Parts: sequence; C-alpha cells; structure tokens
Amino acid sequence: MTSGIAIEQAAWTLPDRGRVGIVCLIATEFALFTIFLVAYVFYIGRSLTGPTPSQVLELPIWPTVCLLSSSITVGIAERALKGNQMQRFKVWTAVTILLGAEFLRQTALEWRHLIADLHLTITTNLFGTTFYSL
Repeated sequence: MTSGIAIEQAAWTLPDRGRVGIVCLIATEFALFTIFLVAYVFYIGRSLTGPTPSQVLELPIWPTVCLLSSSITVGIAERALKGNQMQRFKVWTAVTILLGAEFLRQTALEWRHLIADLHLTITTNLFGTTFYSL
C-alpha cells in the first residue's frame, strides 16, 4: 500500500571534469605540502651540521605580501571579466602577473643567497634537504 506521497528522484549527472580536476589538484598539493611540512618539523634541530634555520632564514615579508595580494588582484580581474569590463580585466591581470613575477624574483634572490653565499643546498644537511623539498 502506498501512502499517496510521490517521491521524486533527481537525475544524477556526472560532475564537471574541470571542477573534479581542480579538486584533485588541490587535494594532491595539500597532501604533498603537508607531508613535506611534517617532515620539516619532525627533523628540525636534528641536523648535526650547520647551517641551521635560525642562522640562514629571514622572514619573507615582501614576497608574502606580493603572493597574498596577487590572490586579491586575480579575484578583481575575474569579477571584471564576468562584468565584461575588458580594460579593467587587463589592468588587474597585468597587476597579478607583476606581483607573481616579483614573488618569483624574490624567491630566486633568496635561493641564490642561500646557495651562493651561505652554501645551503639540498645536499648540505638534513635542514637543506627538507627546506628545498618543501
């Protein structure tokens, strides 16, 4: 006997391939970053030879500002694109590219300083291995 209430079933469709790809990419990046971060934290202070993190690392304030700001500018560029404001989109995309380029330049300068001046490479010690892997 039925109670007279009709139950509709929603048709199931495949999820968007692009969305699935991005979710998988983010999950993979998150897992790899977490693994390397745990290894870095686990091995901190266990290197028997120098240099140690406190001897060679500085707080990268400007590169961090550039990286975080580029997230904001790309969001503004996306809104401009959705609003069909092409000139505004181009300007904010250019700003995003410049911020990304500055972040990469700062990273290259930091690595050059660590490798050439402080002789910290991936083979120097345990810290160097986990730092560059991360």
